[in-house]
Amino acid sequence: MGRRVLGLVIDWAIAMAISWLITRHYGGWTVYPVFAALQILAIWALGGSIGHRIAGLRLSALPGSQPALWRPVVRSVLLMIVIPALVWDSDHRGFHDKIAGTVLVRA
Repeated sequence: MGRRVLGLVIDWAIAMAISWLITRHYGGWTVYPVFAALQILAIWALGGSIGHRIAGLRLSALPGSQPALWRPVVRSVLLMIVIPALVWDSDHRGFHDKIAGTVLVRA
């Protein structure tokens, strides 16, 4: 759980920095679309967000292949709602991962 939180904090900090470069103030609603875009692009291209990769994690589709573009989109939209990320099963897979058909594993 610690690696996941670390990855999330790193991703959020990057999104806040980019949002600040765009709007010149911290916070606000611009952080959310920047965060979602970073999640979608990095997961699709790198197999995990920048924070995931720094924390030693990667995201994989359940069959073991690289996630298709729709998986990170669904996962990111659900992550933005927050509540699905707070609900997880005995394998520590969040509800957002279960619906997207993904699993976060150590790299």
